Amino acid sequence: MKSLLFLGTSSGAGKTTLDAAFCRYLARKGVRVAPFKASNLSLNSYVTLNGEEIGMGQAFQAWASGLEPTGDMNPVLLKPSGPGRMQVVLRGKPYMDIDRDSVMDRKAVMEKACESYDKLMEEYDAVICEGSGSPVELNLMDTDMANVGLMRARNVNAVLVGDIERGGVFAAIYGTWLLIPDELKPLMKGFIINRFRGDASILGKGIEKVEKITGMKCYGIVPYEILKFPEEDSLSDTGGAIGDGDIHKEFVENLDRLIDSAEKAGVDIAGLEALLNE
Repeated sequence: MKSLLFLGTSSGAGKTTLDAAFCRYLARKGVRVAPFKASNLSLNSYVTLNGEEIGMGQAFQAWASGLEPTGDMNPVLLKPSGPGRMQVVLRGKPYMDIDRDSVMDRKAVMEKACESYDKLMEEYDAVICEGSGSPVELNLMDTDMANVGLMRARNVNAVLVGDIERGGVFAAIYGTWLLIPDELKPLMKGFIINRFRGDASILGKGIEKVEKITGMKCYGIVPYEILKFPEEDSLSDTGGAIGDGDIHKEFVENLDRLIDSAEKAGVDIAGLEALLNE
């Protein structure tokens, strides 16, 4: 097996949750799976047992995989520290502070991120990756690490998650695909429509049109669920919060419910698994 990258049409589209759910699905089948996010912009972090600081989303994805989180799962963590200032955490340790007058050596940092990715690929059967924000912010694509940066560096297949709850999901999916660099479009294997309420059959014509013009396959429509997941950024909207009990157990139980709901709705999770072998 190899890896798969979940991209989002925007921040908060649901890629963190669906990534975790896919990790959980594979782990339930006995696959040795690990999460990975090359670069994360978040103040909501977690300190691993080895004292490494990573994004909270990757910590919960690790628990969904049956693992303890490690610094390699989120090798670059960017923490806003004031107007125009950012702390760079590299492989779990403070690396440097950047501002308008200082520039991070993106190439060197990306090399370290790829080393972490390669290490996980050697240790596990599958590595399920998560992008960051939108993959087609045109002013940021040259310095991107988690989206097109990882696709370029490691030839990773990608699936795009669109949030229909926000409206305009077909435009968001097509527009994102259209702006992906042409040489990377063959890696865009499919899309998932997230947070749908109602009769999914009404989306049929729109799905067929997007499949035809992009060549991407629709892997399914995930029903809207009120779930309790950790919030990773200001645009997260899970509709619930982790309770005061065993948060690991509660999180995994929510993932199991989401997986069961998605499978009942006809989401082709086995098809996503097949992409790992391409």
